[in-house]
Amino acid sequence: MLGPLTAWDDGVVELPTAPKTRQLLALLLINANSPVPLETCLDELWPSGAPRSAVQSVHTRVFHIRQALAAAPSIGSLEAAKDTLATRPLGYRLRVARGALDVALLEESLEEARLAHAAGDDRRLSGVLRSVLGLWRGPTLVDVRPGPQLQAAVAGLEERRLTALEQCVETELRLGLHHELLFELGSLVAQYPTHENLHAHYMIALYRSGRVGQALEIYHLLREALRDDLGIEPSPRLRRLQSGILTASPALDVAVRPGPELSLNLRGG
Repeated sequence: MLGPLTAWDDGVVELPTAPKTRQLLALLLINANSPVPLETCLDELWPSGAPRSAVQSVHTRVFHIRQALAAAPSIGSLEAAKDTLATRPLGYRLRVARGALDVALLEESLEEARLAHAAGDDRRLSGVLRSVLGLWRGPTLVDVRPGPQLQAAVAGLEERRLTALEQCVETELRLGLHHELLFELGSLVAQYPTHENLHAHYMIALYRSGRVGQALEIYHLLREALRDDLGIEPSPRLRRLQSGILTASPALDVAVRPGPELSLNLRGG
């Protein structure tokens, strides 16, 4: 789900192409191994109000999903598919093996990242976070039209992606990898023109690479974007960072991480 909705089972599994059927499948996968009430399915597929034929339409779409599952070698029959996607009182449950979903692997990897962070092991943390980011094959469920439940789930997963990216970049700045991060950060600030943390990371990477003028220019571009789009000024933290660059503050130099705190904390000038 971390990208286009895709399934593999000794090769790519042909999933249904009808938009609402894929939407229902994504909803069942987001709630894998948990009952999904029929009412939730109806609210997801028809948020503005279900038509009279909605219940029968859901039943038909479940049948089409089971047909796709039956074609997977590890399931192999429609009867087995009925066990995998089981009808429950007033709803359905899609049974998925442990570790078979990329979102489950994401949770395991994020827990590993938390352990590395707690141990103060930045090299391990960087590697784990890069593995986390590598789970995405594009925007989450990019080829599924979401209703309210899926919209919330996708937003949460995309927020985790961005948080992991911020933490990864910050960790690698602590490791002195500012030169290696320049291209990536340049692309990110173009993608997120009002994101203060990413701009701060880019300013630091540029400053440490001897590109002071560019670092200050990034601050001014951020300031313009914040004013134009949100009507606000950069935060005090960003203003302190600008001041630190102007005065060549030693606080901006590469330093060994003093503790578990991940956020930059520039004080004074």
